[in-house]
Formats: sequence, C-alpha cells, structure tokens
Amino acid sequence: MIPGTKARGHVLIVDDDVPLGETLTEELANDGFVTTHVTSGREAARRLEEDFDVVVTDLRMPGVDGLEVLALSRRIAPERPVIVMTAFSAIDSAIESIRQGAYHYLTKPFQVDELALFLDRALADARLRREASAMRKALRGKASFAHVVGAEGSIREACSMVARVADATTPVLLLGETGTGKGLLARALHDQSARATRPFVTINCAALPENLLESELFGHMRGAFTGAVTNRAGLLVEAAGGTVFLDEIGEMPLPLQAKLLHVIERGVVRAVGSDKEKLIDVRFVTATNRNLRDQASAGQFREDLLFRLNVLTIDIPPLRRRRDDFTALVAHALEQARAKHPSSPVRRVSPGAFDLLLAHPWPGNVRELTNVIERAVLLGSEVEVAASEIAPSLAPATPAATTPDFARPVMSLQEMNRRYARWAVDELGGRRVVTAEALEIDRKTLAKLLGEPHKG
Repeated sequence: MIPGTKARGHVLIVDDDVPLGETLTEELANDGFVTTHVTSGREAARRLEEDFDVVVTDLRMPGVDGLEVLALSRRIAPERPVIVMTAFSAIDSAIESIRQGAYHYLTKPFQVDELALFLDRALADARLRREASAMRKALRGKASFAHVVGAEGSIREACSMVARVADATTPVLLLGETGTGKGLLARALHDQSARATRPFVTINCAALPENLLESELFGHMRGAFTGAVTNRAGLLVEAAGGTVFLDEIGEMPLPLQAKLLHVIERGVVRAVGSDKEKLIDVRFVTATNRNLRDQASAGQFREDLLFRLNVLTIDIPPLRRRRDDFTALVAHALEQARAKHPSSPVRRVSPGAFDLLLAHPWPGNVRELTNVIERAVLLGSEVEVAASEIAPSLAPATPAATTPDFARPVMSLQEMNRRYARWAVDELGGRRVVTAEALEIDRKTLAKLLGEPHKG
C-alpha cells in the first residue's frame, strides 16, 4: 500500500497453499488492502475475533475447513462478508457455502483484480448493511422504551444498559423487586435488538408445575406422558431467531435447571420422549426478585447455571428509589386507568393525595401504584381524587422499605453500622453483592456487620 493512502479494508486470507496465500497477500497489499495470511482453518478460527473487515478462505483444508471458518465468522461477526475460493471440482461445496451465507465464491485459478473487485463490492455492501442496521436500531430505540415511564430518570441507568447489550447474544439477567417492570425492560431489550422482528416468548417459571413447564419449554412427543396426544415443538423451538424471557427463574425446579443449562451451553433442545436433538437460535433473558447467590449457596439453584445467566446483569430500582420519576409515573397510571374506565369523572390527583402517594414506601412498586390509581379512578365520584380516597388503598409499610431507626437512646457506632447494613440489604432487595459494592466494602465485611458467617 502506498504510504499516506487510506486502506481499502483489512482482509484475512485463509489458505493452506502457502505460495498462493503469499501471492494474494502481497498483490492485495499493493492494491491498497491491509492483508493477513494464515495457513490453516484452525489458526483462522483463533483469530476471527480480531477486527477483520472481510474473510477470504479456501474451502478444502485439513482439520477446520472453509465451511467451518464461514460458520464461525458469521457467528462472531454476522455482518462481515466471507468470500470462498475453491477448485472447479468442488463447485457443489462452493454453492453450499452461498446457501450458508458466503458473499461470493471464486474458482481457482482467478485473477487478483477479480478478487479485489469482489472485495470492494463486499465491503460496500457490508457498510450499507451496518448503516441500515444503525438506522433501524435508532428508530427502534425511540419506540422500545415507550412503555418504560421515566426512562430519563432514576431508571435511566438500567435503560442505558439495555441499549448497550441489546445486540449481544449473551444471556441477560434482570434483577428487581416484584412489580418493578422487569417484563417491560425484557421487551425493550428484544425490541432494540437485531431479533426485534422475530418472536418474543415469555414464560413464568413459577406459574406451571414442573412437568408442564418442561413440556412448554422443550416440547414433547406424542405418548410421552398422559395427555400428550400430539407432538409439540415447545417454546424454545417456536422462538427461533427471537428472544425467550424466563420470568421468576429462581422458581425453576432443579432438574429443569440442569436441562436449561444444557440448552444454553450447546444450543440444542430435546423434546420430552424424544431421542433427537434440535438446534435452536434464541437469546435468553431471565428475571428474578430473589437472591440467586443465596439460593445457590443453599443448594436451591445451580451455581453453574447462575454463572451462565449473570454474565450481563441489569438492576432495576424499586419505586421508593425513583422519586424523580414519580410525577410521570402517577400521570401515566392515571392516563391508563382513565382509558380503561372512560365513564369515570376523575381527571387529576389532589396535591394532598399526591403527597400521600409520594410518602408511601411502595412495597409492590409500580404494579402497586398502578392498582391504587386504577381503584381511585374506578371508585372516584369527583374530578379530583382526595387524600382520603387514596389512604385506604395503601398497603402497610414493610420493614424492608423503612429507614433505619437512629432515634434515642444513643447507640454505639457498631450497633448503628449493623442496623444500617441490614437496612441497606433490605433496600437493595436482599442482594449481598450489590449491597457490598454500594457500601464500598467486601462481602466478608458485610457478613460480619450483619452478624452472619461469611460463605466465600
């Protein structure tokens, strides 16, 4: 490449024919490309994580062949074009590579100018696809948080994390108390991802007994159990290319946890009563209001599954920590309730009623707020809801939502630290790791403050 000129693209050349590979490397470099040559598919597989713009690979190589290089490249970087090279005698394999997503194939021998032409076309097409994808994602991003009220307030950190990890294939674990909106963020995660046009399938792991949950997830064969009168594919197969949201994952029975781990690790599913496995392509999003680490320590949740699920973890704040969103949340709940009950005269909440709502600890979070507002709209007889109409609907405060008692008599610093640590654990939904990070101490120190044995 001429010094001072802009590279046309970084090309990885994969060919065990060393003289041919070196010739392509040298001549493409003279044409302005940055080139890297590897002499085996196995070496290519190790380097495909690098920032190559396009891959040119021979089809027939010992060990890892060109089709395997193609499949791995598409899994790591779906938008990256792959051009395959083959002898005329292997034309059937070249056509199969196109079916599997190769951009183009060239039969040997060919002119380097011909390869350079297709490289330019492939790079231009890839650039257009990236720009179109970015535009679609920007448009989706405006709509995907439409139902997440207060996305610019206290919950903005969770929304920002959703936007950052939307296109990853790694499982996401949503943590938050009951009623905080974990389902809404799971849907937003799907809507912002490249899977947005594919199915979004939700299943509540606490809602079904073990045998039905297994059948729902993995499918079953006819006659596999009493009542199985037909074959059923199961939700993991039906969600092909999309997202599976497993709510209340902490309630999943241990035997099913082992099967789910197998599915996540291998990308295959086996229906109940079948001896055949099916490949699946789904993105897993899970949610819980439980402390999975404590459950794992108690033997109630598989630690290896937890490691798989919590690579990307998003904490959703409870309503008592979203005071800056409160006005918007009340207005939204009021709008929803009036749409469901259009004959109600209620149009607004009085200042006294709003202050009462603001002071409530909301153990049921946004779901509880929505229910309280709907009841006020449904039963209200005036334009404005009074405080006296709100008060009977508010649940009693729970210890988890109260602040630590620092009233008289004066206590020791040790006792004050113990109470504050206990309050912080309750405030953060019982999650020890999150609490330790918030207090800027290690888990051993937190356990000592709580008067508990440290579990490592």
